[in-house]
Amino acid sequence: MNVLDKKIQKKYLNMKNTIIGKLTLIMLFTLAVVSCSDDFLEQTNPNELSSDSFWKTIDDLNTGLVATYKSFSSDNNYQLTDELVRSDFAWGSGYQRPFNTNEFYLQNFNEASTSPSNKWSQLYTTIFRANQVIEAVERLKGTFSNQNDEDEAEVIGAQARFIRGFSYFILSTSFNNGEVVIWDKVPGGEDGFYRDVSPAQDVKDFYRADLEYAKTKLPAVWEAKEKGRVTAGAAEAVLGQSYLADNDFPTASEYFKNVINNYGYSLTPNIGSNFTTMDELNEESILEIVRSTDYKTELNQWDWRDTGASSIQQKLTGIGGWWGGVAANWLILEYRNDPLDYSDPRNMVTEDDGTQRFRKFSLRTSWSVAIVDDPDLGYYGYKTTAEAAIFNIRMTCFWRKHTNWDLGAESEQALSPGKVRSGVNQRLIRLAEIYLQYAECMIEMGNVDEALTYINKVRRRSGVQLLGLSGTGEYPVNDHDDISYDATSLMNHLRFKEYPLELSCEGHGGTRNTDLRRWGIKKERFIELAARRYKAEDYPYTKEDGTTGTRWGSIVKELDPSDPAVDPAWNEFQEASVNYVESEHAYWKIPNSETITNPVIGGN
Repeated sequence: MNVLDKKIQKKYLNMKNTIIGKLTLIMLFTLAVVSCSDDFLEQTNPNELSSDSFWKTIDDLNTGLVATYKSFSSDNNYQLTDELVRSDFAWGSGYQRPFNTNEFYLQNFNEASTSPSNKWSQLYTTIFRANQVIEAVERLKGTFSNQNDEDEAEVIGAQARFIRGFSYFILSTSFNNGEVVIWDKVPGGEDGFYRDVSPAQDVKDFYRADLEYAKTKLPAVWEAKEKGRVTAGAAEAVLGQSYLADNDFPTASEYFKNVINNYGYSLTPNIGSNFTTMDELNEESILEIVRSTDYKTELNQWDWRDTGASSIQQKLTGIGGWWGGVAANWLILEYRNDPLDYSDPRNMVTEDDGTQRFRKFSLRTSWSVAIVDDPDLGYYGYKTTAEAAIFNIRMTCFWRKHTNWDLGAESEQALSPGKVRSGVNQRLIRLAEIYLQYAECMIEMGNVDEALTYINKVRRRSGVQLLGLSGTGEYPVNDHDDISYDATSLMNHLRFKEYPLELSCEGHGGTRNTDLRRWGIKKERFIELAARRYKAEDYPYTKEDGTTGTRWGSIVKELDPSDPAVDPAWNEFQEASVNYVESEHAYWKIPNSETITNPVIGGN
């Protein structure tokens, strides 16, 4: 071997030794890591909460319950305006009549529609939050150091079970013929993250058990600072409504009568106390979501964390609103024709010059909707609605409910600049609704006199002419319509006058759709309304400064279909009468967002 070969061999051996040395170090490091204890590898981040570190104290339970109430308050649980235009109550598109692209009004929505997808997702988020609290309460039961904490934990769990039960009540009456996924625990563990839908009756049994538990464990009333929490009366009311949804009138009536007799509720003297920030959490309120306009200035109006207040008002207001839902023509005419009780002194108005006259519209109409020619209740800082709102756009009636028309500001935006917010509490259930639902049960059970009694309680509160023969009933000296009602005529009145006039644009959104479905008349109703014909008349008015103006085409009138004055631009429900198919549209479909991600639904 020559000198050059020896040098090459030496260099190769040195390189080989270096590589072997490095590989040995790497192997030793790897073995060291592998041999480390599990404790080292699974250290808990002290700055991050987990289920093991959080659910330990009564304060933790209360914090979890606050998160549950927060989720319960989300508008997405209820989708009020989209449920509204899906019923016979409303027209809505965001455009002027007759143009309409709203899939819910047109009855051509499907599994891919955004609104039911958001509703489904939010309701299950609320259920998830409630399940977290329920599981924690069960786990901590018997571990607290004093009986007060044990008792408080039990009531916390009852509130969570009410919220879970109420969420399932909405799911059951809204989606897939009542067949939805039951989660009785937080997803995960051995049960995994996916479940198939359960039979409708199993869903009812599940949520009714929650509500029965809540009824026995929750207080009838809360102290003033705790008002707004769910109560035993609310649980009993929802139980009654769940049986009414099944047309089980005897069972529903028992729950409703208990709500009426056992919890101290009463009708407010003024119906308007149920629609604005005035008199919130009042004696008529049974279930109510508390809103506030307080917010963090760093959040924009679309931030998901900015959900303490509602944005429903922007879809309903007549001042710079989005026209997400305006009253249907037939309902406008019912409000315009709600008859006064002329014996009621509240219906007498004294003018500035001392002269007296009767109100033009009922108190119920004035407080529920804004009509162009209503001279007796102001609107957004103006004495008359005609001066406040632009009615020259084939929009002749706006709901006052959920809006801040009474606070003196010229618009919703002026109340919360840069935000789309409202502090008006959302009344989900109130006593007048229970009175009328109890009356429906009485009609179905053959007790027309009892039904008239409770319908007339609601009407008398608003100074409206009572039903029945003059000189009869609980209020014989008040004006009556002098009609002898039987079960059929009184039920028609309840369905198409009393329920709509008292309760339109209220509650948890889907009640009217549930009613039309259980009565078996939704398709028929759309066909009947589509056959009606209308025109609109102008309204000249005088402004506060003495000048005059005209709101063109702002007073809707119904005409005989053969009348040459019919204006086709005012036709309604034309597409709905054709498109509506009971099997496709009576319930929301399970959203694609669920069926695509959940491999076990429908056996997929």
